[in-house]
This record gives sequence, C-alpha cells and structure tokens, in this order.
Amino acid sequence: MSKVLTKPGLNRLLNRLLNGPTPVLHHPRRSVQTLAYEEIKSSPEKPHEFTAFVLHGLLGSGRNWRSFSRSLASYLSPAQWRMVLVDLRNHGKSAEIEGFLPPHNLENAATDLANLVKSEGWDWPDVVIGHSMGGKVALQFAQSCADGHYGDNVSLPKQLWVLDSVPGKVIRDNSDGEVENVLQTLQSLPSTIPSRKWLVDHMLKLGFSRSLSEWIGSNLKKSEEQVTWAFNLDGAVQMFNSYREMDYWPLLEHTPKGMEISILRAEKSDRWDPDVIRQLEHVASKRVGDAEGKVSVHVLPNAGHWVHVDNPKGLLEIVAPKVASVV
Repeated sequence: MSKVLTKPGLNRLLNRLLNGPTPVLHHPRRSVQTLAYEEIKSSPEKPHEFTAFVLHGLLGSGRNWRSFSRSLASYLSPAQWRMVLVDLRNHGKSAEIEGFLPPHNLENAATDLANLVKSEGWDWPDVVIGHSMGGKVALQFAQSCADGHYGDNVSLPKQLWVLDSVPGKVIRDNSDGEVENVLQTLQSLPSTIPSRKWLVDHMLKLGFSRSLSEWIGSNLKKSEEQVTWAFNLDGAVQMFNSYREMDYWPLLEHTPKGMEISILRAEKSDRWDPDVIRQLEHVASKRVGDAEGKVSVHVLPNAGHWVHVDNPKGLLEIVAPKVASVV
C-alpha cells in the first residue's frame, strides 16, 4: 500500500527535494573533521523523510546497534526513516580519524554531531537515541541546540531517548566501580594484544564475567600483523570522566518546547539509586504548559544495562510506537 503523507510530512519532503542544501561529500580540505557513521533505511531505494541518530555507549561503536536499528526501521515503514549509526569520537572507525581535538568531553562529542549535520548538508535529526554514555551525549546535543551553540538555523529533536543512563552526576558506586576497574585494567595492558583469546582469558582470570570479557574482546582489530584496540583508550577514559561529572537535571526540569525526553531504565540495572528514581518520577509527573516540552519515564523489564541485547523485543515495543508518532 502506498504511503499517504500528512501535510507536515509532505511539506518536509518537498522542502528537502526542492530547496534542501546540496550535500557536502567528504571534501578532503574541510577544516572540521566529521564522524564515521553508517546508515540503515526503511527503503534504501527511496528518499528518507525522517532521521534518527543512534549513539552507542562507552567503548562501543555504531555497529552494536545494527540489529535494533534494522528492526526499528522495519517497524516504522512505510514511513521513510533513516537511522544514522554514529561512531563517537575515540570509538569505532572515528578512532582512526585524525582531527578530533581535546578536550574529549561530552560537549565536544555533541558538537561532533552538529558538525556532521552541517558538513553533510543534512536536515537536523528528528529523533536522537543514546545508550549509556551516548544517552548523555544526546542530552548535551539537545542542550547545545536549545542554547544556540550550533547557530540559528537549528531544529531541535522532537524526541530524545536516553537508554539506561543516569541524567545527573554519577556517584561512585559498585556499578561505576566496575567500569573504572575495566578501564584501569585495559590501561595496564600492552598496546599490542597477543590475541582475542589471550585477552578474554586474561580478563576472566582477573575476575570479570565471561560476557563482559567476550565483549571487551570484540573491540579488537587487526592492524597489519598486530592486534590493537578499536578505540582510543585514553580519549575514552576522558569521555567517561566527563560523563560522570555532567548534570542534565536542569534540562529535564525545563525541557525545550516541542521536545519529549524519554528516560528508559532497565529493570535489572544496578545504576539507579532510589533517590534518583524518585527525582525522575517527580520530573515526569509535573504538569507542563505549552511553553515547555515533557519528560516521560519507561522501565524495560527483564533487562540489565545492555538493553538492546538483554531484551531487544521489549525495547522495540517501548521505543517504536512513540518514534512512529513523529510522522
């Protein structure tokens, strides 16, 4: 069945086709370096109408979210969506690109997204979905858009999804202590790893779980005859420190008009202090007028922190219908 566009959707598509900016394609002399990314579309042969950015977590990459993004794009069809799976600075293929200057913090990670939009001549994303550290990058992106840091011709995302990421400062607890232990362990290893098997066995001997050890092992790449990290470890550590320190409660207290921020908490995640949960529920329960956006809270059952792995079907059932409402 052919899709009947609503008037806003039709206007958006016509503007893009008739008046949209000419894409800037990988010019070798551009002064601003942009991120590596891949695209998943509802229908590759058709022009997209809507865009969602998908942001991974610490030490991950966009490819971690391929399966979920394919399922989401399929659910949203026949609306023509494009999922842009970004490799944040110091991660994935972006770690191989020179030009991302320090400090390696959330502000600059979010600015990288804006630079990508501008460099490629894209419309601003309709939806931004971020997991863990990527969730806070999404919050910073929205905050900087609202504050005018990226210029006057910026369209705020209509929806922001923050997946199992505490919006305020992260207090050192057992959960984040594990992250610190992982980072310290990786920093203590040689820059060249003998093999993936050696790394996994080493992590297991140090007391880390098999699933975590296998996941760390998946972040290796072969460079010539050597095995090295697929991320810039020192830069990633700096990003983690920034993630811990940044506080986005003010953004949730006064969400920009026209935007909904959806916080998704995994039922079995150990990252949520009871006081933080109560604060989040209070923010979501506030009545807001037309001058502000809204905050919603969702709980994903039968899932720990790795929401897209532990319960991808449940995650899709929560996220997809709301994203579809953007059309």
